[in-house]
Amino acid sequence: MSTTQLDTPPEPAPPTAAAVLGRNFSDTVLSSLATLGRALRMGCQAARIGVADAVRMRFQTHETLRQAWFLITVTAVPSVLMAIPFGVIVSTQVGNIVSELGADSMIGAAGGLGVIKQGAPLATAMMLGGAGAAAIASDLGARTIREEVDAMRVMGIDPVQRLIVPRIAAMLLIAPLLNILIIAVGIVSGFAVAVTALDVTPGSYWQSFGAFTTTLDVWVSLVKSLIFGFLVVVIACQRGLEAKGGPRGVADGVNAAVVMSIAAVMVLNTAITQVVTMFFPVRMA
Repeated sequence: MSTTQLDTPPEPAPPTAAAVLGRNFSDTVLSSLATLGRALRMGCQAARIGVADAVRMRFQTHETLRQAWFLITVTAVPSVLMAIPFGVIVSTQVGNIVSELGADSMIGAAGGLGVIKQGAPLATAMMLGGAGAAAIASDLGARTIREEVDAMRVMGIDPVQRLIVPRIAAMLLIAPLLNILIIAVGIVSGFAVAVTALDVTPGSYWQSFGAFTTTLDVWVSLVKSLIFGFLVVVIACQRGLEAKGGPRGVADGVNAAVVMSIAAVMVLNTAITQVVTMFFPVRMA
């Protein structure tokens, strides 16, 4: 009696390391974009509710001021401590390059523009994204896992109106103030280094600074700080409201809020810088 041997299909080859890395990278990018999309949608909803409350004279002014004061307490001193070395580093590095070219009088213009157009908005975003976003995400995440947010929905209270709108308004109020503080401290510290260490005369420093720096540069810096602050707070609020899994979930939400907000700010700053440079190139005042 003869036996027939059935052909068994070959086992599929295990995925390569490149395929696994590529799949993980694509999943991470898609997940991050989806999270950012939900955050921006929630931000637009909060903006619409905030405008409606302001028109009806029902805006939560007291809660907004309380959140703004909290943001000031956690970001003001670290911002000053960050602005001082930033101004020193910019002035020193730019001063060394400019000195080699024999244009010491341009240190004020280069250092001032660097602080105003790039340093201050990014430092503001990092402070708000590091300290502010972490505090907001942890607060909302703790409320979420304690089911306070669900209880608010059961009672007919919109969590976006009650919790998100005041925090967004507070962030938009503090971001430009923090930006101005960093500009002032950064420029003064850069001026001190240029005068004491680089032998630049005070008159030439301020003359070059005033010749190249315009009010448009300051307005662009303030608008960038507002955009960055809005992006930071909506990401922090979204991660806090979607926290789950107990304290571990709150910690993961805080970490994701900080990382995503700073990464999104860096990408957005690159795009804004290119657009501003295209339409408003550096020119003499």
